[in-house]
Amino acid sequence: MKIIGIGKNYVADKSEINALKNGAQTIFLKAESTLVTDNKNIEFPAITNELAYEVELVAKIVKTGKNIAERDAVSYISEMGIGIDYTAKDVLAASRANKGPWALAKGFDGASPISGFKPVANFPDLYNINFSLTINGKETQVGNTNFMIYNFAEIIAYVSKFMTLEPGDLIFTGTPANGAGLNVKGDHLQAFVEGELLLDFKLV
Repeated sequence: MKIIGIGKNYVADKSEINALKNGAQTIFLKAESTLVTDNKNIEFPAITNELAYEVELVAKIVKTGKNIAERDAVSYISEMGIGIDYTAKDVLAASRANKGPWALAKGFDGASPISGFKPVANFPDLYNINFSLTINGKETQVGNTNFMIYNFAEIIAYVSKFMTLEPGDLIFTGTPANGAGLNVKGDHLQAFVEGELLLDFKLV
């Protein structure tokens, strides 16, 4: 099972989308061991002092596909959930200083807490899904999929040019343009899709 992430995929103003849509999607992979499920609390990682959160909708792949056409791509999604794409910003900065990869900064244990999943049929319009993140009772991020630079179909078609998608693969589809920040030990995170609380955990 692969965990695939897409970076820098939301705008604050939809008028910006066409200018930013140049075909060069930012794709990265995360280790399966980063996953945390069932709303389990997460031990604050000892490897960082700068734990950055990004709330993202997560698409689950239902069937095997390679070189998938955009017109067919949505049929490869079985379910939708929500998760946090964590980045150890200080680890990332040290890696970038040596022109290194993102792997350790995004691949540590606990870096991908995810909710349970809802059937994709529950979302009649994939391009109008509301989601949000609350930290310690304060709403910090609000998103709608209409503000994506690359939509679900475009992401799936692009990724499948490079790697075969397989049942159970998860795609983190990007975070809202505003509101991402740093967590500290003790923070309580709650993520919602269409107003329904799906992800609920603390950093301990």
